[in-house]
Amino acid sequence: MRPVILCLASYHKGHRFLTRCRPEGWSCILLTIESLLGENWPRDEIDEVFALPSFSDRMALFRAVSYLNRTRDIQRIAALDDFDVEVAGDLREHLRLPGLNASMARRFRDKLAMRQTARDLGIRVPEFTGLFHHPKVEEFLRRVPPPWLLKPRSEASAAGIRKLHQPAEVWAEIERLGDQQSFFLLEQFIPGDLYHVDSLVHRGRVIFAEVNGYRRPLLEVYQGGGIYATRTVPRDEPLVGRLREINEKVLTGFGLPWGASHTEFLLGHADGEVYLVETSARVGGANTAEIVEAATGINLWSEWAAIELRGDRYQLPPTKSDYAGVVVSLARQEWPDSSPFNDPEVVYRLKMKQHIGLVVASSSPQRVEALLDDYTRRIAQDYMMVLPPADKVSH
Repeated sequence: MRPVILCLASYHKGHRFLTRCRPEGWSCILLTIESLLGENWPRDEIDEVFALPSFSDRMALFRAVSYLNRTRDIQRIAALDDFDVEVAGDLREHLRLPGLNASMARRFRDKLAMRQTARDLGIRVPEFTGLFHHPKVEEFLRRVPPPWLLKPRSEASAAGIRKLHQPAEVWAEIERLGDQQSFFLLEQFIPGDLYHVDSLVHRGRVIFAEVNGYRRPLLEVYQGGGIYATRTVPRDEPLVGRLREINEKVLTGFGLPWGASHTEFLLGHADGEVYLVETSARVGGANTAEIVEAATGINLWSEWAAIELRGDRYQLPPTKSDYAGVVVSLARQEWPDSSPFNDPEVVYRLKMKQHIGLVVASSSPQRVEALLDDYTRRIAQDYMMVLPPADKVSH
């Protein structure tokens, strides 16, 4: 009987992980949520698919997975989406399986836990406070100059973040949150450039790390709409080595034993210092895997699966050193036609309703930058869906 890996997916993603399991000699069970059963999962390459209404009822989840385990030799659990990381940690604890346990998983999901852990490790983070004790919040507002960011502790990326400029705004938001306020934190806003380091970890050591830079702050894109783009940072820039070094300190210090990680850093405009924004124990979204593969030949999903299933026998394949970038936007067309973008450097086209997205790759970072400039302009003119201003969007 083949050993079994249980893959949790509350979002439709991770095809390359799922399809790598059977060739590695493992049976793959996908556990998703009922609303995603109709998605085009690679069912021919997955052994079994099950679904629950949601993963929020932990006891129902424990019972369902324990029932499956009676007749299936589940030896690994993989969380394919950020929101599944803590769920997987709870299940590993319950079934006594290796990998991130519940406490360790929280460091990769809870933004407050991330900041406290990073600070203890000597990694620079923006000034922050939890919203537990109001006198401490008052002290923070007196000591740390505005603006401030009010962040949910367990959302992904820029989701749910509010930028606030006056203490009265902060207290109004805290009052609005009511009994939910302890699930948020308050943080100093630092103007700067945002980068992400996408990594593979094996036996507690970072064996692969690719540095990319966002062209616009994610908070602006998420709240105000517009065009998302990121690209490989030229590898001869001193910042690349600096970010890789801090990234390794984060992942080893946080205790990621193996797997993939997407970690974001801020380079402050005023002081030139690097700050940790957030880390994770998963592959980054928004076509991050596609640009990393286009630039290096390494598919993060597939190699993560191989690390998970081979253990000590895993070896990273040879890599290449090209450059890649991605541009993505909401589109006013239901199924936009991307064929006008016909440069030979286009290596991937996003197929998603009401979206347009392209990945480009070249041996020249300047060529990637020029294509992203051109495509951003043309998408804004011919495709982009214009959202209402952020202050008109319900929160």
